Amino acid sequence: MSKLLYITANPKKSVNLSKGAQIGEVFLEAFKQEKPETEIARMHLYDMDIPEIDMDLLYARAKLSFMGKTFDQLLDAEKEKITKMHELADRFIDAQYYVFVTPLWNLGAPSVLKAFMDNLFIAEKTFTNKEHGPVGLLTDRKAIHIQTRGGIYSTGPMADYEFGDKYLRKALSFLGMDVLESVVAEGMDHFPKQASEIMGKAKQQATASAKEMAAERVSI
Repeated sequence: MSKLLYITANPKKSVNLSKGAQIGEVFLEAFKQEKPETEIARMHLYDMDIPEIDMDLLYARAKLSFMGKTFDQLLDAEKEKITKMHELADRFIDAQYYVFVTPLWNLGAPSVLKAFMDNLFIAEKTFTNKEHGPVGLLTDRKAIHIQTRGGIYSTGPMADYEFGDKYLRKALSFLGMDVLESVVAEGMDHFPKQASEIMGKAKQQATASAKEMAAERVSI
């Protein structure tokens, strides 16, 4: 049975309070209609204990990768944090479909998303290094990003200042995933009278994108 991992990075837990979550739920409903047998697993990043790359984790990775140390030779704190990192990466790898739902904050994504993604970059687990450069190992997987923006960043003077969607798409592609076109609802703070129309279009796009994702086969 296939699995879809639904990842939200917003402290607002109520769907009613999060426009991104409202669009995300529309996506899920459309996807389930197309592939009702797919398991839906949820990750609310603000509720998770996500290891951050601190001194312990930094040295644990270095010792295991190029310093010739074994796991048993790590310090206790290093063992604990590298174990948590691999456990989180294993949970992520276990899916075939991925939906990320985030807001654009201060030109980028919430910091918890970057902390989460840092746990997925593990050599020989999610990518490998070849002579011509790194190659992602998470192939035959589909991912999409649903993002809400208060202003306009798709065109105009702010287009070069959007780093949340750009980062996530590049990171997932680096890991080998097939990344669909993002679903973006933007300008709702700048044009509040048009918010309903903007949300309506984003939900329509989410429905179409869910059907597109469900129609493409992946290996299980």
